[in-house]
Amino acid sequence: MRLNQFARLLLADWRKLKLPLSSETFVVAVSGGADSTALLLALEELKRHDKLYIEICVAHLDHRLRKSSSKDAKWVSELAAKLGFRSVIGRSKVAEDARAASENLEQAAREARYAFLERTAKRVSAKYVLTAHTMDDQAETVLLRLMRGSAGFGLGGMEASRPLARNSSIKLVRPLLWARRLDTEEYCRVRRINFLSDEMNDDLTFARVKVRKQLLPMMQSFNNRIVEAISRTATQLREDSAVLFNDSDALLRRAAVSNNEEGEESDETKPPVLDVKVLANAPPAIRRRALRQWLSDARGGTRRLEMVHLVAVERLLEGNSGGKVAELPNGGRVRRRRNRLEFEIEID
Repeated sequence: MRLNQFARLLLADWRKLKLPLSSETFVVAVSGGADSTALLLALEELKRHDKLYIEICVAHLDHRLRKSSSKDAKWVSELAAKLGFRSVIGRSKVAEDARAASENLEQAAREARYAFLERTAKRVSAKYVLTAHTMDDQAETVLLRLMRGSAGFGLGGMEASRPLARNSSIKLVRPLLWARRLDTEEYCRVRRINFLSDEMNDDLTFARVKVRKQLLPMMQSFNNRIVEAISRTATQLREDSAVLFNDSDALLRRAAVSNNEEGEESDETKPPVLDVKVLANAPPAIRRRALRQWLSDARGGTRRLEMVHLVAVERLLEGNSGGKVAELPNGGRVRRRRNRLEFEIEID
């Protein structure tokens, strides 16, 4: 039998992403929904047709947020076995973790999921983790970031490939960003495999669900291909950001000055102090990217860092006086001392 069109498109994107066709182990994140089930089925089809010679490990994390979650885990495990793949099932108390860390449930679930995927990849010696994010997920992500006031970098949406975690050699790959949710559902039907439905995907208390159920349908009344349009815009913004990255990286190196006091050895674990004049004379677009990278390195990531915070740090560059401070989310602040910008960590 010929390859299904869905599997052929996956293979085309696989080659575009320059993923290995053989001799590697891939961890595939499978929730049991249509998207991840379609991804797993398409990989099985490609292997069966001798298009891929890879090992697959199915990974599923039971967040314990619903009474039926243990049944979902069992369903994924059985599907993996039916297709001839090994599986790793993890369990996490996401709700308890979110309360303990004063986080929203969506963020806590995301962190738990990626930590589990990284552990699983290390356990099976995999260099790649695949997730089934689609074009619809991309559009939702861009709109959520737009409403939070993200800059151009954030509005580029999800990358097709990136390190799974900071300084990690494991790659997170999203090979279905070309697909619509309708495509994954149709492919599951063609393969005669049911998929799971998560009632939390209809819970309007979650911001992403409100975007999916309310905002995007309204936008489709203006443009019935709004998801494709947003995805194209995100791709263009990512390409622009890639061009500007080298310039912003060079600016950051020029602006960095020694952060040691006179008579003391330099502490390389601290973020560099930045020269105000060098930054003030740089083009705003490049300067903001440089500041964003500096703050990301200093804070260990850009979580909750929005455009409003970058603008506040930029205001410290104005005038000639020091003593001004910009507060950042999750602790930390940037202080101007004369002609220097310094990152400080709040200590309770």
